[in-house]
Amino acid sequence: MKISRRGLLKFTGFSIVAMTALPRMAFAARNSLRGLRTGVQPGNKSRLVIETANRPSYSLSYPENQLVVTLSNTGANNSIQPKLAADALVKSVVQTQVGDKLQIIANLKKPIAEIQKSSILLLEPNGDNDYRLVLDFVAGTTPKSYTTTSATQTTAITAARKYIIVIDAGHGGKDPGCIGRGGTREKDIVLSVARKLKNKLDSNGFKTYLTRDSDKYLRLAERANIAEKRKADLFISLHANANPSRKMKGFSIYTLSEKASDEEARKLAEAENAADKIGVEGFTEFEENIRIALSSLQQHAVAEMSEEYANGCAKSFKRASIEQQPGPDVRHAPFAVLRSTVPGALLEIGHLSNTAEEKLLKTDKHQNKIVDAIVRSVKNYNFEV
Repeated sequence: MKISRRGLLKFTGFSIVAMTALPRMAFAARNSLRGLRTGVQPGNKSRLVIETANRPSYSLSYPENQLVVTLSNTGANNSIQPKLAADALVKSVVQTQVGDKLQIIANLKKPIAEIQKSSILLLEPNGDNDYRLVLDFVAGTTPKSYTTTSATQTTAITAARKYIIVIDAGHGGKDPGCIGRGGTREKDIVLSVARKLKNKLDSNGFKTYLTRDSDKYLRLAERANIAEKRKADLFISLHANANPSRKMKGFSIYTLSEKASDEEARKLAEAENAADKIGVEGFTEFEENIRIALSSLQQHAVAEMSEEYANGCAKSFKRASIEQQPGPDVRHAPFAVLRSTVPGALLEIGHLSNTAEEKLLKTDKHQNKIVDAIVRSVKNYNFEV
């Protein structure tokens, strides 16, 4: 399910105005507004779309009968006339420059409830469209002082809101995963890394859960279901790879897609999904897939947040000088364990089929290096988009 921000989002109730793309380099230091429009979505939802030249850093606040979107380091564009849908909750939209911040103030016909993360989408440029911040909302009430902020560097963790991370150590029990020439079993390596990762994330203010903390077998749907039940903000599935070429080594990172990005990704997904073909006598039968009705926007949001994390994780690994498998930073394939409403990625932390990397993956030093890289990627991940 690779639903990219680059994919065209179809808006109901209003048209997307084509705008001439200006050179992006000119706006490297300062963002600029490109468009404002509203629309109406199924379920009596109103939509506000804010288009900018560069990726926006924003915060939301909810004064009485208003929605205020504050864009950091952004200049006003008074030549823009908002395109307003007649039936939306928004009756007018105005711009106010406050220092280096631009406030987009939507005056509302009724108060609105806090906009949930699943109703916020940030789309990357596509065709004639630039970056688009898409907000869907309904009538309701929100505390007057409530403000949400997007993170651009390190996510702030507060006692009031600990982000929940579910760490999945792949395979286990009767399913050893791949086995290196030296006899190293994938299930043991990833469980060791998962335990270290949980301890490190807990010490950094996150709330973490393991899908397994012992050598036991779990169905793939059960692993995904744990993330759902824990109401996780992020799901990280840890694996170690094998390749017919014993020279192949390095980490690789994957997100969910119904179509594999390449033949190697397809074969890997088939191999990982084959874990469910192992006999499951004595285990509770879980539903094949977590069947939760998702709006198109939610599907886009989950896919985009997964892609966001995966790209950041790849950068963190490379900055830690952990060798990467040749190929793109992030690949995509239909991994059953990633089928849920929780953003997530599958991390192949190295190749047990490579003798040197097998020895490396067994050491505490290298495992801690991997853990530190993942922790940095989680801390830098924008949980609020």
